[in-house]
Amino acid sequence: MVQGTTSDAGKSTLVAGLCRLFARQGVNVAPFKPQNMALNSAVTIDGGEIGRAQALQAIACGVAPHTDFNPVLLKPSSDTSAQVIIHGKALSTLDAKAFFGPQSQGYKTLALAAVMQSYSRLQQRYSLVVIEGAGSPAEINLREGDIANMGFAEVADCPVIIIADIDKGGVFAHLVGTLALLSPSEQARVKGFVINRFRGDISLLQPGIDWLEAYTQKPVLGVLPYLHDLHLDAEDALIDAPTHSLSNQARLTVLVLVFPRISNHTDFDPLRLHPQIDFHYVSMQSDSCGASWPNADVIMLPGSKNVRSDLAFMRQQGWDIRLKNHLRYGGKVIGICGGYQMLGELIDDPLGIEGSAGSSIGLGLLPIRTVLTASKTLTQVRGHLRLQQQQVEFSGYEIHCGESLLSQQGVTQPLSIEPLSIEPVADQPLATVKLDGIVSDDQQILATYVHGLFDSPQACQLILGWAGLADAQHIDINQIREQQLERLADVLETHLDINTLTGIIA
Repeated sequence: MVQGTTSDAGKSTLVAGLCRLFARQGVNVAPFKPQNMALNSAVTIDGGEIGRAQALQAIACGVAPHTDFNPVLLKPSSDTSAQVIIHGKALSTLDAKAFFGPQSQGYKTLALAAVMQSYSRLQQRYSLVVIEGAGSPAEINLREGDIANMGFAEVADCPVIIIADIDKGGVFAHLVGTLALLSPSEQARVKGFVINRFRGDISLLQPGIDWLEAYTQKPVLGVLPYLHDLHLDAEDALIDAPTHSLSNQARLTVLVLVFPRISNHTDFDPLRLHPQIDFHYVSMQSDSCGASWPNADVIMLPGSKNVRSDLAFMRQQGWDIRLKNHLRYGGKVIGICGGYQMLGELIDDPLGIEGSAGSSIGLGLLPIRTVLTASKTLTQVRGHLRLQQQQVEFSGYEIHCGESLLSQQGVTQPLSIEPLSIEPVADQPLATVKLDGIVSDDQQILATYVHGLFDSPQACQLILGWAGLADAQHIDINQIREQQLERLADVLETHLDINTLTGIIA
């Protein structure tokens, strides 16, 4: 099990790298994260959802993502509440006290049972399970009933290594302090440390490593270098665009609006990495004091875990006015999932699925109305995308509550819109034919429920051509992901003590 001294210490990346390293050695390996809190998720082969990081780790193992890889997923819908997803299915929305307070025992009992069921199944199917912790094991206020870190490790009786990020500073204090706050049995379970994101001359760090090993009687299993431009799916944090996006090649400027509950922003990774795109995230911080946005060709409205709340936030920032000005001057707009819903006339949440029950007036830019329901659409999608009299194959996935319908009664295709046609490829049954999303008749707005659309190179090129980049270069995010996983495994093979690590596993 890989645990970290802090969030973003490098746990997800280390697990992904170890998974690829062992997989290419012929080991039958699988990833596992008992409990995850993230808004980036992926649809699994068994029709559920798990954290995006575990889907990436599954790819590193060469296996299809499965709900057993992340049996408990918490998706925050506000600062104090989150949707609970167990074995891939949403159960309820709980506030923070229900997770961590005195009344949390019922949730913890249910969650631990789910975690151990999944772990038991993985042990039977795989010869090695590489487990990722969450946050830090030394969070004193979260120790009771813990299922994400040492609480799981103790029940499962697995060895632990702890990773720390030296780039944050204070790496020795992080490691020693984390170890000191563990119980004696947990301390004994820790078999070594990994120092992550080191820059500079390793000989200057060696005296500190010698002291740490003597003080803790634990080995440092490796010092991993800072990997510039490592492009892998983020678990939750937004990643800035690489420097090439400001190069002379960039000919299309794309802005993505960052809502407080933005979800599945990995949708935009192919655009963020595209050499012809000047890519920007726009958040409340970057838009403070009335600062002007960069002149944009395309504005993206991403997915959201709380659509009505994020729509209200958008209006508070004045982004709705800027969006309409952008359209007035001929700009393009793309809405995905929650962003698609916002572009419509009405969002109705009668059951309070994403917060307080009620309705919100949409931006009124598309003739659709959305009703959120208790049932959640979780499906992998594969078919043909038809746009501007062209057709290409694509694959993606849908994760959303509710349904969006054309607002005109009795009209299946009003003159004001052209539905995006998403049809099955040859090996899919005709029953899966569906229309998803719409394109406005002025060709300025495109909206869809499909996540991962840009991951299909031909679909990405077609949409970029629609947006104004007629000679868009071919970019394959799947190929980039594979290259980066191989690069990561090579680095681990070089900088980790693989013999000692193998001995710990054995």
